[in-house]
Amino acid sequence: MGGPYDVRRPVMRTLLSRARTWRATTRPARARRAETRRAAAVVGSPLQLLLPACSFALAGYAGVRLLADDWFGVALWFVGAAVLHDLVLLPLYAVVDRGVVRAFGAAGHRERTMYVRVPAALSALLLLVWFPLISGQVDRRYRMATGLPADGFLARWLLITAVLFAGSALLFVLRLLRVLRLRRATKDRPPVVH
Repeated sequence: MGGPYDVRRPVMRTLLSRARTWRATTRPARARRAETRRAAAVVGSPLQLLLPACSFALAGYAGVRLLADDWFGVALWFVGAAVLHDLVLLPLYAVVDRGVVRAFGAAGHRERTMYVRVPAALSALLLLVWFPLISGQVDRRYRMATGLPADGFLARWLLITAVLFAGSALLFVLRLLRVLRLRRATKDRPPVVH
């Protein structure tokens, strides 16, 4: 084995040199295919490119139309809204959320916070979007622009908030009943005999 007349040595050398040659010729092609796949994964399909492009075009058109009349007032409103949100509202609802989490955590039911968080967040979002109409500050302007009365927005917002919290409470009760039913079913089950 391994003597001067060993047949396996030249065969192994030949196989290794062929493998090196094959790898040298095919690696760039494989690397190119891998780079193409990575680029396609990053860029995405044409639909994934078309949808954001259309949304940017629509936002640009809306921005041009919005800024055409009173660009300074709109810019001031955007800056004021950003400052008000970041410096006042965000810390406020972070403190409220932290209080809700601590209250449920102290009671040992931290997982139940979502039944308060979701309807409160949706209600706060509606209040934030419709605040001028809910507060009644732009009644005359709204009536002039649309021809519709601006009364009733506060009542509708309160009704939607009540429905959101009632739906959340209903989901909580249904989940609680399901858990109780599962506990009762496992308690009534006979013990397993080995």
